[in-house]
Amino acid sequence: MTTVANPDGRLERGEQTRRLILRRAADIASVEGLEGLSIGRLSTELEISKSGVFAHFGSKEELQLATIGAARKVFTTEVVEPAFRQPAGLPRLRALCEGWLAYSERRTFPGGCFFAAVQPEFSSRPGRVHDAVAEAGTRWTDLIRDQAEKSDLEADPAQVAFEVIAFMEAANVQAILHNTPGAYDRARTAILARLTPRRA
Repeated sequence: MTTVANPDGRLERGEQTRRLILRRAADIASVEGLEGLSIGRLSTELEISKSGVFAHFGSKEELQLATIGAARKVFTTEVVEPAFRQPAGLPRLRALCEGWLAYSERRTFPGGCFFAAVQPEFSSRPGRVHDAVAEAGTRWTDLIRDQAEKSDLEADPAQVAFEVIAFMEAANVQAILHNTPGAYDRARTAILARLTPRRA
């Protein structure tokens, strides 16, 4: 029987380094945008050689795409997976909204919601990075709309998704840009009022 060994742990160390780079990249991008990323900056901040950072990504665009992927994994872990412990429909929809607000409020990323930060940056710039950012936003909207469809609400599910996402993103901006007290609680109140079950 042949055993494949990795005695010096290089593969695992390489993966740990990649995760470290991407976590720092996502933190930076949440504050300064994806254009704020550079291999040189990450090399300096993390005390890793430029060649070491470059070996993981090869170009700024690949770094940006990998950062979006890493941020999606964090978002899924922090917001989506906990909500899916609730029953489908209104309980899950409320959990998704509360999960998003909590994720932004506790500064999972220092700039609040990663995707709220990078969407305006690439909204009118075609390319692979634009497509990756847009896909993340579309999946989130589809998820909210899908749970709204299962919630027997008074309003059209697409309208509900549009409005509750607007409330969440407004809270993110008000809290981070304007330091508005109670922004997240105001969003919670607005969302609760919007998620009204159909009257019997």
